[in-house]
Amino acid sequence: MTRKTVFAIIIILCAVACKKKTATTPKTPDIPDVPNDQHISVFTQHNNNTRAGWNNQETKLTTSNVNSQHFGKLFSLGVDDQVYAQPLIFGNLPIGSGNHNVCLIATVNNSVYAYDGDSGKLYWTKNYTESGMRPPRAADMTGACGGNYNNFTDKIGIVGTPVIDSATRTMYFVARSCLGASFFQYLHAIDVTNGNERAGSPVKITATCPGTGDGSVNGVLTFDGQKQNQRQALTLVNGIVYVTFSSHCDWGPYHGWILGYNMTTLQQQIVYNDTPNGYNGGIWESGQGMAADAQGNLFVVVGNGSVGANGDPTAPINRGESALNLSPSGSTLAINCYFTPSNYQTLEDNDLDYGTMGSFLIPNSNYYFTSCKDGNIYLLNKNNMGGFTAGSNQVQQIITLSSYSNMHCQPSYYIGASQEFAYIWPENDQLHAFPFDRGSNTFTISNETVSSANGPTGQHGAMLSVSSNGSAAGTGILWASYPASGDAESTTAPGVLRAFDAGDITKELWNNRGTSTDNAGLYAKFCPPTIANGHVYLATFSDKVVVYGIKN
Repeated sequence: MTRKTVFAIIIILCAVACKKKTATTPKTPDIPDVPNDQHISVFTQHNNNTRAGWNNQETKLTTSNVNSQHFGKLFSLGVDDQVYAQPLIFGNLPIGSGNHNVCLIATVNNSVYAYDGDSGKLYWTKNYTESGMRPPRAADMTGACGGNYNNFTDKIGIVGTPVIDSATRTMYFVARSCLGASFFQYLHAIDVTNGNERAGSPVKITATCPGTGDGSVNGVLTFDGQKQNQRQALTLVNGIVYVTFSSHCDWGPYHGWILGYNMTTLQQQIVYNDTPNGYNGGIWESGQGMAADAQGNLFVVVGNGSVGANGDPTAPINRGESALNLSPSGSTLAINCYFTPSNYQTLEDNDLDYGTMGSFLIPNSNYYFTSCKDGNIYLLNKNNMGGFTAGSNQVQQIITLSSYSNMHCQPSYYIGASQEFAYIWPENDQLHAFPFDRGSNTFTISNETVSSANGPTGQHGAMLSVSSNGSAAGTGILWASYPASGDAESTTAPGVLRAFDAGDITKELWNNRGTSTDNAGLYAKFCPPTIANGHVYLATFSDKVVVYGIKN
């Protein structure tokens, strides 16, 4: 055999080997762009800082085309773990080969994904677990629920819904990491076009404040990165990113903290503790974020915890079981006004805390929609909430639901051409629509609509969102996500997504369990559907976000 022949054989063998290697190497499919003339963004949980959950700029989805014939599952966006945080949408973002509507998804594995919201193309994904560490797990919360903590299935990484600043294209979120018995929470600020950290990011979350309350040492309370649960969505107001904290199954000592960070430098500017000389006071509202008005005031409802001091329930130092109107004052927050139910001690003694339900500001009004586990809905004047009065409640209106409910739910709001409604669907109850009268600034309960549809059971209500094209007739749609069966408080459960006519909730338009191809999988706790640009983005515990829209 000549040398020339040997060389030829070697070349042939190398070519065959290379061909085999190329054939077995997975390739990312080339997904074509999908044109979309809508470019609406959802930069924060429940659409904006009212937390009303209403996208009033949806031009594609109507009560005529959201039905089993025209509407359904289009594709899924795969991720590496469960999704607790509401998916956010950045419309018309410069990314990839042009401008696109981008869906940003965060998981409990501390991963973030940027997908094309119209085609399903993946632009980037990154993991934000600290180097050499891992995300905490439910099993790490050894004292929660008596050592049987199951409010989380496993990992507890990014849980609270992030917030996006559109001008700088920056997304803020809290990721959790642990090393041995040490637990850390970090505030991240990333570039949404590539996932890279902004200057100064991440910053470890730490805080102290004066206080003699539960867990204090020498008159100082110190933030605990293990026991403090970052469950509520983040809030961005006047250049400050606010992060709030509750607990894991009331595992103490814990307190309700609100920490504020400069959006540019990530330097901590605000430290507020709602029970510094007491105990508890967790802030979570079923995952819904703090509301804020045009003046920059913050609105939040606090759960079980100390009320007042030295036998005086009106003392502002401890404000568990209360709705609060807060504003920055130096390096902390000042209480502008508050409301504490007259039966707060009964609520405290029987775990009927105020503040489980997500609360919102009624758009274009001075009123704040809140509720309590005992089934009472309190409509508050946001500028004069009512304080505390023994034996009575000095509020704008009280609505008492006929059935007992723990109110683990997120309500929503809609303004139509002739009527406007607040919607609420608690566990073990029906879907309610309360019409709001602008003349009296109260709900006309005599005209309340109650759906006959069977709803959520156990200890978990429905997460509601609304879409419409302004107040145009035939465009208002109420979307409801909840566990289809079982009790999702402590176990995973199959989910259901339903659509109702927002003007008449007795009319169901569509249900994703109507056909097997529309089924999404396991329900994502306390995560409302995101509606934007003709699509509905539904998070799941099945390691994906399912995207629905007009078929064909």
